[in-house]
Amino acid sequence: MRVLVVTAVAAERDAVCAAGGPYEAYGLPGGYPLHRPSGDRPPAVDVLAAGVGPAAAAAGTATALTAAALSGTPYDLAVSAGIGGGFAPAAPLGSLVVADEIVVADLGAETPEGFAPVTALGFGTVAHRPDPALVRSFAAASGAAAGPVLTVSTVTGSAERAAELAARHPGALAEAMEGFGVAEAAAAHGVPVLEVRAVSNAVGPRERDAWRIGPALAALTGAFGALPGVLSAP
Repeated sequence: MRVLVVTAVAAERDAVCAAGGPYEAYGLPGGYPLHRPSGDRPPAVDVLAAGVGPAAAAAGTATALTAAALSGTPYDLAVSAGIGGGFAPAAPLGSLVVADEIVVADLGAETPEGFAPVTALGFGTVAHRPDPALVRSFAAASGAAAGPVLTVSTVTGSAERAAELAARHPGALAEAMEGFGVAEAAAAHGVPVLEVRAVSNAVGPRERDAWRIGPALAALTGAFGALPGVLSAP
């Protein structure tokens, strides 16, 4: 089984790689450095830091998926991974979240009646739903909570915005910036998708002193330590 893990930044990529190393870097078209495990250690989990935001995530994911398909070694799963904001109290700092729904939260139009998602305008999609059995297995193995993860292009920085998102998306556990981009590229290639987030901060006012990035990255490493067992289970 071949897995592509897509993060936004190098620190997240390195946290994922720390679960399985050592890794070697290979160049993809467009200058993307793909980190691939040294030797033959199934499952083959390649890791790519594609950049911040849904557009960068989609571009990097599509590049990696296309290169793999053209080489005759397509991926079986694409995973969006990294740290993110958690909606309190369901997703506290340091906890793990696996998406049972990957939702683009701010793609649409502001109207006098409120926000209208892009689907209400007659276009596209606003949610991708990972395989429920895979979500349950990963949650059980890693201790992650399962629920909707929102993709935003602008990170929430106020209590008012957090409340608005929570009301519009009941049950949402986390907010990040890349999952929907990875999911869109994966869907175009017919590849299943998963999103995993380690919570580094609360969704709401930006209180940088309260962020816990180090523990969140450590939790991300732990989560990917559980992935091989999940993928090899019958």
